Amino acid sequence: MEYCVSEQPGEASRAVGAPCVDRRATVRGPKVLLLLSWLNGGGAERVAVHLLNRQALAGGEIGMGLLRREGPYLEDADQSLIHHRDWGQRLFPAGPDSSFYRPDRLALGAFLAPRVFRSIIREVRPDVVMSFAKGTNLIAWRALAGMGRDRPRWIAREGNNLVRATGDEASGSIGASAAMALTRSAYRAADRVLVNSAELATSLAGTLGLEWSRLRVIHNPVDVETVARRASEPLPDAPPRPYLVSVGRLQPQKGHDLLLRAFAASLARSGHDLVLVGEGPEEGRLRQLSADLAIADRVRFAGFAANPWAWIRGARLFVLPSRWEGFPNALAEALACGTPALSADCRFGPRELLEHGVSGWLVPPEDAEALRDSIDVLTGSPALRSRLAAGGWKRVGDLRIEAILPHYARLFRETAGLARSA
Repeated sequence: MEYCVSEQPGEASRAVGAPCVDRRATVRGPKVLLLLSWLNGGGAERVAVHLLNRQALAGGEIGMGLLRREGPYLEDADQSLIHHRDWGQRLFPAGPDSSFYRPDRLALGAFLAPRVFRSIIREVRPDVVMSFAKGTNLIAWRALAGMGRDRPRWIAREGNNLVRATGDEASGSIGASAAMALTRSAYRAADRVLVNSAELATSLAGTLGLEWSRLRVIHNPVDVETVARRASEPLPDAPPRPYLVSVGRLQPQKGHDLLLRAFAASLARSGHDLVLVGEGPEEGRLRQLSADLAIADRVRFAGFAANPWAWIRGARLFVLPSRWEGFPNALAEALACGTPALSADCRFGPRELLEHGVSGWLVPPEDAEALRDSIDVLTGSPALRSRLAAGGWKRVGDLRIEAILPHYARLFRETAGLARSA
């Protein structure tokens, strides 16, 4: 396969600062197909768009297959490289849709989703397929089953704490056990399992019984130049007072309830506001909690933001109160914004990003009192915040796209080589 990466930005990829594909100059590499459910506003989807638009910095000819051609990041991606099927799209809602959970639609979706992916795989004929996140990985597993000699090599990418996420999603211990058994079978079938933190790799090796030879670790890339540039854009709707900011989907994993309780009990509350950037199913409950804590007038629910970095850059402190993570993109991007970061030391990722007291500030997870105390320490010390911001900026240099994407290129070549040697 031949392709190149131009130095000039294309219209479709300009929002994430990615170069366009230019076929006039070429390099060789494997043909890779990225599989996702849709392009929602999560970290995995942002990584996938970087890989697509940058063609993994000349590491392969990359396309993308979606169950549903929708999502906030769709406009950032090169549209000419995306595949989907109109005949299956209506069964896979892109956002909250209670009708999707009717038993008949669940059964039909489980039957049809692997066929959508298999149809795209047969059309594209990639050397390597890489699927993102547990649900999509399970669908890819079923799609690839039975393809025989036509089956491409498969990378299952996982960026979350599977044990916590499965326990949160399943109904009861029996459901969680059944879900983990199914997940174990799927991931053991992959040629490579890619994760974004070393701690997560250790966890999956034990939980799923994965062979270490099949595991790979690549930290999420950060488009530092684009983040820094967009962060400097005006923020016309900024609060009149100094503010703290947290960016992430409003769901139990992200721990916004802990942050609200910590902020309500802090000394910082008297002189600061709190901005939550993101949307999700917990918004109503969190709004009610802020009212119950008598801080509703100090909490801004900003919703999904195409430019969250301007919110982060303008903040006095970025806070990640998560109960669990994989490798939190928002935390890494906060470092690229030059904003001091306070994070729960949850499993997994924050301690691989931050050195406490040097490039950020870590507190025990699920501890609202420790979070409160650290908010007060950091908001009360401009010198400490300045030191952490400088250390964070230095640390994020290791995660630049130019440093991380070559690792993906090597993984694609390595995995494709398995097919050539089979």
